[in-house]
Amino acid sequence: MPAGITIDIDPVLFTAGPLTIRWYGLMISLAIVVGVGLAMREAARRGIPEDDILYVALWAIPGALLGARLLHVIDGWEYYVTYPLQILAFQEGGLAIYGGLLGGIATGGFAARRRGLLSWKLMDIAAPSLILGQAIGRIGCFINGDHQGPPTNLPWATSYVNPRTLAPDSLPRHPAQIYELLYDLAILGLLLFLRPRLRRDGILFLLYAALYSFGRFWISALREDAPFLLGLKEAQVVSVATFLLAIPLLVRIWRSRGPDGLRTED
Repeated sequence: MPAGITIDIDPVLFTAGPLTIRWYGLMISLAIVVGVGLAMREAARRGIPEDDILYVALWAIPGALLGARLLHVIDGWEYYVTYPLQILAFQEGGLAIYGGLLGGIATGGFAARRRGLLSWKLMDIAAPSLILGQAIGRIGCFINGDHQGPPTNLPWATSYVNPRTLAPDSLPRHPAQIYELLYDLAILGLLLFLRPRLRRDGILFLLYAALYSFGRFWISALREDAPFLLGLKEAQVVSVATFLLAIPLLVRIWRSRGPDGLRTED
């Protein structure tokens, strides 16, 4: 009898004529709504009008979706050259988180600059929302059956039996999506704990970037994705670049006005 947990969830939530709604799309939508809501709540606490957050979000969301799809297509270029119409099949999955982050930060940053809002404070407001949205998105990946790890006999291995999932086979495999989900939630808990205690703008966001990129490097090593550069997978390459950029900036901000980066009182 195979080890692990059998997953028999239909990744298609419902179909209405030509319209197909997948759990993955629902989770991405939920991630956006919850993430923006959390950011608006924190912005209000810091005295920033909700309209400003909505304005930035209206730019950042489409930029994130386009960036996420673009980086995914680049990673699977050989497939999409053969089947170019599949580039438009957003509903089937295929959104690279790093592409979403880069696209969302770029377009959201542009909007924030136009409004005179671009600052480390705004980035700190966004950090918990980003990692929470990433965690919710991984639920969609789990239901879809994609981004699994290698076969294993561990008791929590997952094997997908529904023919509409994106799993490559029904072998028990490492649930890499769940590993990242749990890691994202751990980062979220740390950010929420530190948020009222950090007095320097920028530290919270850079801490998020450094922690996520560090963990994502190792989780991506477990995933059975194709090599992208120098034997590393695409997400690993971006993780290394992000980590090497975030750490010096984090140290610089921490030391910019003395050794203490924590509030002495809540």
